[in-house]
Amino acid sequence: MDGILNIAKPSGTTSFSVVSCVKRLSGDRRVGHGGTLDPLASGVLPVFLGQATRVVEYLMEYSKTYRAEITLGVTTASYDAEGEVLSRCDASYVTLAQIESLLPRFIGDIMQKPPVFSALKRGGRPLYELARKGAAIEIEARQVTIYRLDVVCFAFPRLILDVECSKGTYIRSLAHDFGEVLGCGAHLSGLVRTAYGPFDIKNAVTLEKLEESTADGTIPELLQPLDAVLTLWDRVSLTASQVEGVRCGVWLPLEGCGDKMRLLGYDDSGKLVTLLTLDAEKNLWRPGKVFC
Repeated sequence: MDGILNIAKPSGTTSFSVVSCVKRLSGDRRVGHGGTLDPLASGVLPVFLGQATRVVEYLMEYSKTYRAEITLGVTTASYDAEGEVLSRCDASYVTLAQIESLLPRFIGDIMQKPPVFSALKRGGRPLYELARKGAAIEIEARQVTIYRLDVVCFAFPRLILDVECSKGTYIRSLAHDFGEVLGCGAHLSGLVRTAYGPFDIKNAVTLEKLEESTADGTIPELLQPLDAVLTLWDRVSLTASQVEGVRCGVWLPLEGCGDKMRLLGYDDSGKLVTLLTLDAEKNLWRPGKVFC
């Protein structure tokens, strides 16, 4: 079973447990997810099965979109509602006008420190393990990109934002930093990933639906093809002899590809055969991952 499931992960469930559920229901051991969601978070979790696990890395080229609920006036150790409360502050002075005036500071390329309670590793160990033991941890800020940041509504003390961002962005850190700038502190109290590249919450599949599809044998109908995460690539049709060459690892001379550096190669039936990258020095296209 090769393809991608756009799963609607429920809040309170780990991304790992969703993968385990898909393995059990599909009977396929080659299953992986694209982009971990914290247990608190819900929403789009692309899950890759079979040959599709070989293209997970290309999902990272897309932006992610979230709907984030931020509670003002309370800070926590983990920057979200699951962490120990560190401080409380009267934030009733905050106005919508203040919030909107600060949005431009968080749009574009910004420097952000990931939360101490995160799965990032140091010395081979997740930071959250070190943090739980009280270890002093210094985290360097890193550049991330916020493409869009819109206020959905503000009803004190809760602020709801729509965020479109790059890989590596922590919405928990964004909530914490927003509270710091406002001077009242804040934490992330709810999070839904509404889109990840080509995958949208509107057509995501619940685990309940997946269970039903297992019972009636229609799981394959829920699968999206491998190239659903390769929409940023250009396409080229290969002849039968070129397809045979690809199977043998032959580098191909291709004409009329302009300034392209990577291509998806399809056979005459429209099936994805290979991912091709250009060796500019030799002017030949090298088959990378082959799916035939």
